[in-house]
Amino acid sequence: MLMHPTIDQLNALKLTGMVKALKEQMSSDSYEAMSFEERLGLLVDMETSERESRRFKTRLTQAKFRQTAYMEDLDYSKRRGLDKSLINSLHSSKWIKEGTNILISGPTGVGKSYLACALGQRACVNGFKTRYFRSVRLFEDLRLAKGDGRYPKLIQMLAKTHLLIIDDWGLVKLGERESQDLLEILEDRHQLNPTIIASQLPAQHWHEAISNPTLADAILDRLIHHAHKINLSGESMRKKKKRSKTDVDSPELLESVNLQQGET
Repeated sequence: MLMHPTIDQLNALKLTGMVKALKEQMSSDSYEAMSFEERLGLLVDMETSERESRRFKTRLTQAKFRQTAYMEDLDYSKRRGLDKSLINSLHSSKWIKEGTNILISGPTGVGKSYLACALGQRACVNGFKTRYFRSVRLFEDLRLAKGDGRYPKLIQMLAKTHLLIIDDWGLVKLGERESQDLLEILEDRHQLNPTIIASQLPAQHWHEAISNPTLADAILDRLIHHAHKINLSGESMRKKKKRSKTDVDSPELLESVNLQQGET
């Protein structure tokens, strides 16, 4: 049977996964004993896997993580103060569905950004749209958006993003404008979509990082009272050898996507 027209039609329909599976079946005798339904099922499975892999890579690209990080590579030595049972409970991303914030604090270099990015990448694997920002960059983007008319669209995007990560919180004291912007973002996300905050400041000093005490009360009320709090300690992780940064085609991450898909 001439299959080229069928393959051309599948490509035209952008069913590239089915094309790959069909070519594999055509090139091997091992499929001949299978029924039509079984072979069709393999085509559909490959197409589903291909689409989820593409969606995952899109989520990972849009997230704009500071670094590639893996929850499996976290260091649970006692000096770090990282609760393994808590981290294990975060693998499923149930906390995202429940709108539970995560507040990460600790001195410089102990792995706050790595942990935040690892949680974010796990969220991407589990199908959640994620965005990463350094706090200074976030407020600069908001300032520019007000000037060019993108502000409502940007605020809407931040509200609807399943997981928002704000890193390097508290390095610069928030002024009135930044505080109002942050409150608007958190109000839209409150108990719907969670936020990860990573900061060198202990949580008890966050109030001092916001210039307006009234806005500080409102912001922290929306952050702290429905959150997991993680306080990291120990020596700087930057002194240790790190895994090299990889691109969105990382085999480990793509394998995680396929494993997650197989569990659903």
